[in-house]
Amino acid sequence: MTRLSVNINKIATLRNSRGGDNPNVVKVALDCERFGAQGITVHPRPDERHIRYQDVYDLKKVVTTEFNIEGNPSERKFVDLVLANQPAQVTLVPDALGAITSNAGWDTITHKDRLTDLIAEFKEAGIRVSVFVDADERMVEGAKACGADRVELYTEPYAEHYFKNQKKAVAPFVKAAEAARRVGLGLNAGHDLSLDNLRFLQKSIPWLDEVSIGHALIADALYYGLENTIQMYLRELDQF
Repeated sequence: MTRLSVNINKIATLRNSRGGDNPNVVKVALDCERFGAQGITVHPRPDERHIRYQDVYDLKKVVTTEFNIEGNPSERKFVDLVLANQPAQVTLVPDALGAITSNAGWDTITHKDRLTDLIAEFKEAGIRVSVFVDADERMVEGAKACGADRVELYTEPYAEHYFKNQKKAVAPFVKAAEAARRVGLGLNAGHDLSLDNLRFLQKSIPWLDEVSIGHALIADALYYGLENTIQMYLRELDQF
């Protein structure tokens, strides 16, 4: 079964736009769980433009499904945040400072030493480690060499080319997924997955462990409502 983790960054963006606490990210996270989500994902950035570091502490107290903290470990502040909150999973993402959103995976070969040390530190604390990578077999194998438990495939290129040629769009992701299975890595996927393209990806890679979806799901919720939207995404994953 491919599990659905809901990224609630966009909820925090909306809250921060007015400076108050509406919508409340903790309440939304609990509602997502109540509506069927099997995980909650947050991606705090150094400027705290959406998820704030305090949100992570607040969410840790109440989230009962899988808690996944994403982020760039370039600053010790992020590493300490993860260690202090002991999520089920940390996803290491090489997003640049000031980037609107993540736009590339790790070069796990160039950054092997740094990743190896970080992964060992998180695993010693009992935290599963996923490394965000492009659909490149070498990067997948490199993540394994660094000691990762999983990789998360960066799926924006798949989403971008999906309507032009579905089979061609998914082909490199299937190869990367097969490489992950071959070397014994768990497999996640995320970025620009939506009701349009999710089912085809999951059918093409049925051993996919988890998808993390935020922007499209929250946008869909404006029209369909949050509860109904989560159920719709679960149906795309054949969970009903």
